[in-house]
Amino acid sequence: MASFSPFHFHRIFKLQTGESLHGFIKRTRLERAVALMTQRGWFSRRRASLTDIALATGFNSSADFSRSFKQHFGVPPSRFDVASHRAGRREHWQDHAAGPDHRHLLDGLAPGENPDGFVVHLREQPARTVAYRRVANSYREGVVPRVANELVAWAEARGIADGRWLGYTWDDPEIVAPEQCRYDVGLEVPATTPLPDGEVGRYMFEATRVAEIEIRGGIDREMRALDWLYGTWLPGSGYVPTDQPCFEAWIGRPFAHGYEHFELVLQLPVQRG
Repeated sequence: MASFSPFHFHRIFKLQTGESLHGFIKRTRLERAVALMTQRGWFSRRRASLTDIALATGFNSSADFSRSFKQHFGVPPSRFDVASHRAGRREHWQDHAAGPDHRHLLDGLAPGENPDGFVVHLREQPARTVAYRRVANSYREGVVPRVANELVAWAEARGIADGRWLGYTWDDPEIVAPEQCRYDVGLEVPATTPLPDGEVGRYMFEATRVAEIEIRGGIDREMRALDWLYGTWLPGSGYVPTDQPCFEAWIGRPFAHGYEHFELVLQLPVQRG
């Protein structure tokens, strides 16, 4: 589909991403497994076995999964401490994402705490087509706003810049190293909108139920909302996340209020557990 020979495709993939295609696939499967192991801790009544998780993430058997998991994380999945791993990754992400004067703003909110009085509203979200630009290593300073501005300029030239703007990450920074996190800046568009090759991608998200929280404030407020949504509301809600990412649905255009004040709606796609 990409008009490369297999050899040349693998070579370009490694140059672009820093890892082989095989390594990328195995890593993302294992990181997905850790996410499912996290959910297993939240929902004891639906406790999936490690074999269930192995098969759900593309491994042929629990033995293959256990062997690959130990090679990557140093211990077999049966001995893996999910909470400690997530805590360590969060500290690494905080160091990576903020300077020493602002690092504390990203401290985790303890389960059960809700100092901001967040309230979840459930809504049925129709299917949507998104034109997007992907940002690799997305915690680099200034890279997401730059790409957002470029996509806004692209949309303005086509008269579609007043649609709903979205941001979403495919990777949980409490599981995935910040350098390997990917973030998409997107715009809801009609499915027939023509897109130029190579510059802007297109993704079709299926209809889903979303749990929404409106945010107006700094990054610290958004992080508290995410911590409360995942750590307090979700475990007692009877819902589990779908395979869609959690969206930042901007109120207006992305970064319309600067880089220290955000106005957006968090949209977590969920389904009955």
